[in-house]
Amino acid sequence: MNSRQRRGVILLILSVICALGAFAGVLSVIDNAKSEVGPKVTAYELRSDVAPYTTLSASQFKKISMPERWLSANAVTSLAQIQGKIAVTTLKQGSLLQTDMIVDQPELKAGQQEVAIMIDAATGVAGKITPGSLVNVYATFEGKQQTDPDESKIIVTNARVLDVGKITALEPDSKNQQPTDAVPITFALSTLDAQRLTYAESFAQRVRLALVAPGTTTTVPDKDRTYELATDK
Repeated sequence: MNSRQRRGVILLILSVICALGAFAGVLSVIDNAKSEVGPKVTAYELRSDVAPYTTLSASQFKKISMPERWLSANAVTSLAQIQGKIAVTTLKQGSLLQTDMIVDQPELKAGQQEVAIMIDAATGVAGKITPGSLVNVYATFEGKQQTDPDESKIIVTNARVLDVGKITALEPDSKNQQPTDAVPITFALSTLDAQRLTYAESFAQRVRLALVAPGTTTTVPDKDRTYELATDK
């Protein structure tokens, strides 16, 4: 082997060594990236905005995969976690679903039934009544005769709210001066209270809700449930 051939062999060996070194460097970078990212897990992203107190379903979410180390501890990783849940606040499109965004949907107790009526959006709800709230239901009635006084009555006390719907535009009613915007409110009520509520919705001039303070266990005494301006002292 002459000197030129020896130089060629040496250059070939050096090229192979450099290639192996570069390959090892690439493998090192890949291994380092994998160690930093870690294994991937399933998470769920909102397809669109979800209004507060809306019952959740699988169609509202998109399944994605992301590194486990980047996922918060309270992230929802299985759609089984949304069964029987409602949104506790507005859920924004593109957000990752987390357990602190949802709560259990209130359930009916034995002997109760769901009853929904439309309530004035401005004066009856005011954004403070949510599923699980307890409210007193007030209704104002005209006197049966012209000489009879108008009355305000508390027709149901400590009514439990199951659901608060979306604001709906109503046909204006100049005769009864009904509100033009209303919200469907669903209650869990006994049969008698359900009858009282539906009667008030049909015949009262106006139905309003009053939020009961959390932890309140007493009801309004019967003597204080009817109000007439003429008897106010």
